[in-house]
Amino acid sequence: MIVTLTMNPSIDRTATLPAPLQVGGVNRIAEMDDSPGGKGINVARVVAAGGTPTRAVFPAEPEDQFVAMCVATGVSTAVVSTGGAVRVNLTVVDSDGTTTKINAPGPELGAAASDRARDTVVHLAREADWVVLCGSLPRGVPDHFYADLVAGLRGAGARVAVDTSDAPLAALAARFPDAAPDLIKPNGEELGQLAGTDGAELERRAAAGDLAPVVEAARALCAGGLGAALVTLGGAGAVLVDDDEAWFAGSPQVRVRSTVGAGDSSLAGYLLAESRGLPPADRLVWAVNHGSVAASLPGTGLPLGLDPATFTTLPRRLD
Repeated sequence: MIVTLTMNPSIDRTATLPAPLQVGGVNRIAEMDDSPGGKGINVARVVAAGGTPTRAVFPAEPEDQFVAMCVATGVSTAVVSTGGAVRVNLTVVDSDGTTTKINAPGPELGAAASDRARDTVVHLAREADWVVLCGSLPRGVPDHFYADLVAGLRGAGARVAVDTSDAPLAALAARFPDAAPDLIKPNGEELGQLAGTDGAELERRAAAGDLAPVVEAARALCAGGLGAALVTLGGAGAVLVDDDEAWFAGSPQVRVRSTVGAGDSSLAGYLLAESRGLPPADRLVWAVNHGSVAASLPGTGLPLGLDPATFTTLPRRLD
């Protein structure tokens, strides 16, 4: 079983425009879609559709419409009561695939709700293969929440993956090796945050075919206790680095319609491949294919039940 934790879930409202976004002007909406969102929710939906048992943990009130939306997707849930409504995030996607996100802060969580979320995850981890900690932290939750939870999950039996950014990511890195997870899934910018380097430059060089700085930054993290880094690089593909190997897989050519959920789908693809006992190179291929299909779908489109042979992505070892 794979357990996901989404501390700051959202209803993802996607507005698709028939033309480029006109800032300060009047824009017409061609399509509008609401989906249950948040990184861990997206991962859980893709993993469940791929046939691997999953449980999505998140804070919400039982009567919140968000809970009903999650149940409708077929994902098994563990709801932690909060006293506040789940936020609504707006994504605007224009005709060339440019994505503009406007995210609400969400309700403030007190210590009691945070403790309930932590205790729920620790309890479920006893029967899980992976625990996946995803996304931003809501107001009221300290930046070191993920770092504390990763350290607290040691000995629970499950491996731990983390996909977050900014202050929670910095707090996690500051606690290596005690809080080093088995897997992180940064993009280039987030890898820069972790490694103390220019993430935009990492992405520019990767897009030009120079992957050495990405591998070097990821290897430094592995030397500090991290198990592996799955670094997503948008249209350039992704790199997988652990203590022994480094692999690259380029993204297949797709028409990008929305990047929302693409990184989450990549992480889910990796976990699905790992759950089937596939080697690192194949896990990377599954990650890239799932992320690429997500990018080709409108709104928070997810590659649910994707046949990983949809694209013939070939991995390349970088050592």
